[in-house]
Amino acid sequence: MAGGLRASGASSATVFRLNPLTGAARHVGNLPSPTHDAGGAILAGRSFVFGGGSETSVATVQAFGPGTHAVVVGHLPQPRSDLVAASVGGVAYVVGGYDGLAMARAVLATSNGRMFTTVANLPIPVRYAAVAAVGHDLWLFGGEQGGTPVSVIQRVDVSAHTAAVVGHLPAPLGEATAVVLDGRTYIAGGRTGRGGAVTAQVLQFNPATMRARAVATLPGPVADAGGAVIGGTGYLLGGETPGATAGVTQLRLVTVTLARPAQLSAPSAPFAGRLLIADRGNDRLILVNARRQVLWSYPSRSAPPLPGGFYFPDDAFFIRHGTGIISNQEDNHTIVQIAFPSGTVLWQYGHPKVPGSRPGYLDQPDDAYLLRNGDVAVADALNCRVLFISPARRPTGQIGTTGSCVHAPPRSLGYPNGDTPLANGDFLISEIHGSWVSEYTPSGHLVWTVHLKIAYPSDPQQLGPDKYLVADYARPGGLYEFTRSGRIVWSYRVRSGHGMLSHPSLAEQLPNGFICVNDDYRDRVVIIDPRTDRIVWQYGLTDHPGTRHDQLNTPDGFDLLTVGGVTPTHPQTG
Repeated sequence: MAGGLRASGASSATVFRLNPLTGAARHVGNLPSPTHDAGGAILAGRSFVFGGGSETSVATVQAFGPGTHAVVVGHLPQPRSDLVAASVGGVAYVVGGYDGLAMARAVLATSNGRMFTTVANLPIPVRYAAVAAVGHDLWLFGGEQGGTPVSVIQRVDVSAHTAAVVGHLPAPLGEATAVVLDGRTYIAGGRTGRGGAVTAQVLQFNPATMRARAVATLPGPVADAGGAVIGGTGYLLGGETPGATAGVTQLRLVTVTLARPAQLSAPSAPFAGRLLIADRGNDRLILVNARRQVLWSYPSRSAPPLPGGFYFPDDAFFIRHGTGIISNQEDNHTIVQIAFPSGTVLWQYGHPKVPGSRPGYLDQPDDAYLLRNGDVAVADALNCRVLFISPARRPTGQIGTTGSCVHAPPRSLGYPNGDTPLANGDFLISEIHGSWVSEYTPSGHLVWTVHLKIAYPSDPQQLGPDKYLVADYARPGGLYEFTRSGRIVWSYRVRSGHGMLSHPSLAEQLPNGFICVNDDYRDRVVIIDPRTDRIVWQYGLTDHPGTRHDQLNTPDGFDLLTVGGVTPTHPQTG
């Protein structure tokens, strides 16, 4: 973050570096010339600041990075302030603004900050516009003329060297900020109307219709903020707020993008109740609500881990009407039941970090469920069996032949990783080898089996009489609803961008019809609206593992607990 206005109204030369994980900003250097209302763009890894204002509009071009030493590298053909800038294909474009006497029509291009060419002229010259670069196009949203916001949308095709008016915003808007996420453009905040009232509105622009519509509201109104996109997340930085002296730039880190998609979705909460997350990479369980508040965690100071450690929690489910939790520690080769919320250890099976197949031992246990008769069912994956264990810790039966890891029903299973209990008492078993999903009775009778054309079926769930949901544990991963015949009736598979899943291990349908998913290797739990195939909520900072608030590390399990101790995604278990 470079330059801007101080509270006194004077231009700043300060350069700050912001850590988006912590929200902390650190002073790392200074520009040679203080400036505000400048344009910023990246060229060859360096940050460029074009023009801006001091006591008057200036033509200075300044650059810094990859370190923090800043220098003057050149000058614009004329002074220009209140402008915007963006990079496309290694070229920076300077658009709009004011030279102190007249509005600037020329769209300038530079690859080095020293030499500039005019590539187009704006049909309607504006200052204080919002700009977004998508493909070979620069989209200019609103801006001001004569101190009054305008609604015009202008498109600059930098390859064809043309500029045209293509549409209008729902209302005049100046000093807004545009960010592009997953190919979608959002225009946030700004000033509206003749009075220049500051708004908290977020618009989404559709280039197919050339229209923008309101999709969300910011936590508070802000205008003239800086904008940045990091790891699929958009941020508004600084800016002006109602009632504040112009130029007050107290840091405002406001997420307005798909990393907090509930703010861009319908106003209703994405789920009711509390969400339990098995945060495998952090060796912990946490409980959050729809507002992303952490309500509980385990282990904690009051509830230390069990002997042998709480390591690699692969899944966790509420038991006994929400008064307990069962969790399998896959690479610790153990299963534990703890009381909720006290964390007191109630029951455990297996030997920590010692795999085996004899009674009392497990080898990579997955999906441990407490059944209504008190037994525990678990996919004992590397032993190639679904094992049933009594409350007295004695094996009472199994599906599959220990050590025979091929799909040969009903005799053997090919590396089972899911054993979902069904309402009729049967089990829905997924097999990694060969990508099979099958229904078995507790005695091991095969009801049906189907081969799915996906890479790695994980933890299938029943949605209806002949409708099932499974996650494809791959990158890019996918979600599939299918029938017993193998017909795919719905799928979600985004191959890039924010919506892409990487090794999703569990997907379940929530009571409102949304799909909750562990997106393991992108360090988040997401909720997807299957009507729009859009992420509408998530917990975890995309691709940024950590232990701070709203951070996870390879989450591998979740469960929902609603009012009255109801577990709506598995009501048939203990």
